[in-house]
Amino acid sequence: MATHHDNGRAAAGEDDGDAVVWRFARPAVDGALASEGAADRISIRAVRYKIRESVDERDPRPVLPLAHGDPSVFPAFRTAPEVEDAVVATLRSGDFNCYPAGVGLPAARRALAEHLSRDLPYKLSTDDVFLTAGGTQAIEVVISVLAQPDANILLPRPGYPNYVARAALNNLQVRHFDLIPERGWEIDLDSLVSVADKNTTAMVIINPNNPCGSVYTYEHLAKVAEVARKLGILVIADEVYGNLVFGSSPFVPMGVFGHVAPVLTIGSLSKRWVVPGWRLGWVAVCDPKKILQETKIIASITNFLNVSTDPATFIQGALPRILDNTKEDFFKRIIILLAESAEICYREINGIKCITCPHKPEGSMFVMVKLNLYLLEEIHDDIDFCCKLAKEESVILCPGSVVGMENWIRITFAIDSSSLLDGLARIKSFCQRHKKKNLLNDA
Repeated sequence: MATHHDNGRAAAGEDDGDAVVWRFARPAVDGALASEGAADRISIRAVRYKIRESVDERDPRPVLPLAHGDPSVFPAFRTAPEVEDAVVATLRSGDFNCYPAGVGLPAARRALAEHLSRDLPYKLSTDDVFLTAGGTQAIEVVISVLAQPDANILLPRPGYPNYVARAALNNLQVRHFDLIPERGWEIDLDSLVSVADKNTTAMVIINPNNPCGSVYTYEHLAKVAEVARKLGILVIADEVYGNLVFGSSPFVPMGVFGHVAPVLTIGSLSKRWVVPGWRLGWVAVCDPKKILQETKIIASITNFLNVSTDPATFIQGALPRILDNTKEDFFKRIIILLAESAEICYREINGIKCITCPHKPEGSMFVMVKLNLYLLEEIHDDIDFCCKLAKEESVILCPGSVVGMENWIRITFAIDSSSLLDGLARIKSFCQRHKKKNLLNDA
């Protein structure tokens, strides 16, 4: 009987005359998920858990989660009562214990199409909306249907690593274009054009931006749409943080420019309604010229979802009530909370000399800051900074390398203000303790 294998070859046991070559081993060993440190490059969750392991359990202080955008654990950010009531009523009706259609319940799709159409110059139909198990599955769907031999996709740097992960799993080549911190993290359109070629199928734009906290203007989005049209590519608009804006620029859906270049919009309930655990997302087809229908992209999305998992039926069933009944006061309250915490975050960061924030956050739940490693002793890079900070101060941050920017840090401000102030004070204390001794000024 075989008892061991090395790259697919099993050692023979006493009763086994020949070694066995396991045919599944090579694709597993050589796969995108099997390489050393793969999770550290493609998963914020994996990196966050790794950094969490550095925390000294003897520290009596609470561990402060400044690495990811899930404020639902804080009472001030609890979702609206009418949202919870919608789910309860749907469950108790007994009408939504069944399997749904692969593309989503018709009533839920229709309600979402009407909701999204309010901000567009044209109307979406029920057939333009596909429901998914959160924004994560929406990414999986879109990347999978675009993956063809030799094809490539353009991703922002910094960006959201799930796109890189999904592209790797589907053998879709990735090329990165830059965001410019000094210009509010605008897309470097020259960089975008320079990395595209005849095999480029799509580009991703994240607005409001994760991880940068920027919000793109109408004028900038119009330029992006025009570049996409000239390149002949579709735009994947990640708008999971849609409407979570509190700066000078209003939120403008990329679908406004669907007549210029076709747009697939990714959204979810997770962030605006503060229910990430409910796992309801969507892909909306913003393409009034029906280019994506003619090119069979829509058929491919439909076919993918028919052999994939579905969001919970009762959450889908509750969606029309959630969209209709959520009061504007709830949305305003969340925006006020985020605006106040973003202001605190930006103000306190400016008092910590070992980190620099090039742009005040105007949306989403995050801000990117640059590490000034030359001011610090025995801190080698962003991951080292985060691990040592977790060990000494019980604060969890997201290293920038996982979102494509080495020696930067992503900080969330979607947390109650007292915890945020405490966390930033601990970061400042850490930097002061690790400052280079030959520096005259405090860090």
